[in-house]
Amino acid sequence: MTQNLPATMLQLRSTVTSGGELKITLDRVDVPKPREDEVLVRVEASPINPSDLGLLLAGADPAGLRAEVVDSSPALIGPVPPAAVRALAGRLDKPMPVGNEGAGVVVETGSSEAARSLLGRTVAVLGGAMYGQYRCLKVSQCLLLNPGTTPRDGASCFVNPLTALGMVETMRLEGHKALLHTAAASNLGQMLVKICLGDGVPLVNVVRRPEQAALLREIGATHVVDSSADDFEAKLVDALAETGATLGFDATGGGKLAGQILSAMEAAALRNAGDYSRYGSTVYKQVYIYGGLDRSPTVLNRNFGMSWGLGGWLLTPFLERIGPEATARLKQRVADEIHTTFASHYAREVSLAEALSVDAVREYGRQATGTKFLINPQL
Repeated sequence: MTQNLPATMLQLRSTVTSGGELKITLDRVDVPKPREDEVLVRVEASPINPSDLGLLLAGADPAGLRAEVVDSSPALIGPVPPAAVRALAGRLDKPMPVGNEGAGVVVETGSSEAARSLLGRTVAVLGGAMYGQYRCLKVSQCLLLNPGTTPRDGASCFVNPLTALGMVETMRLEGHKALLHTAAASNLGQMLVKICLGDGVPLVNVVRRPEQAALLREIGATHVVDSSADDFEAKLVDALAETGATLGFDATGGGKLAGQILSAMEAAALRNAGDYSRYGSTVYKQVYIYGGLDRSPTVLNRNFGMSWGLGGWLLTPFLERIGPEATARLKQRVADEIHTTFASHYAREVSLAEALSVDAVREYGRQATGTKFLINPQL
């Protein structure tokens, strides 16, 4: 099952050298051939997510990157902090393909019936190495998009939508009744607002600027707290007391925000507490760190009793936890609501070469609200 395909393709790769230098290059590699239960996708859209930047930039400061030409193709080169180099020993001097997710059209398949049924269909895929013109994947890594859905529509079907859905599922699995989310004006945060509105889940949204609070209120968010406001901590306690949220997902990671959330949850719990206990309230409070917008150390001022937890949360282990049947259910919901709940918005659409311009990497490397980039490898 094949079309007239090129023998080689362009692929974006990130290399950290043992000398402490980052090289982001556009390499020419062979177009792979699908095996029995695989398909070859012509990639037409792939977002640059915060989770992609860790592999792409490897801790390097985008402001320190310079443009060069390597083997007649654009490249970005710059220093990697020594501490980051030590932490990346397993990838030194190895060109790493980048890009967690994307979407495109199946142009060649293996011999299995499941693979052949996808020929010519538009699919969203999750499998890494998506910043390339073609990607070969197992059928199980593909999500068949509904008729009328373009690759651009479906490019962000996995990381943000499944993470947002996973937060609500985690809440249910662990016996909580409401949620808190930080960096809540992001694409993911806006999806979570819509999910919680549709599912009747109380949600506290923590943002960093007044305009972000206004954006969330425009789409229906009820509880929005601005961490830059003088009365942030008091307003946070009020929102937590009203919603009963005892589970938080923190995208910042560093700094004191996770500790502030636990403290506010404890204060909200104590409003309805009975007898005094020197161990604090008996209400269990949990914050999961799932991002790293703030790279500084996580600071806890332990004034929230003894019934609490702070941990990490990643999408892939969560999907493994709930199993294939539940995962398929969540994926189908994404496909069915891709133009509403899970619609994504992009500041710019760029080619692979344009993604390697100094101006572009400095813009999307800021990870600021409203600066999400989409790569179209076919441009």
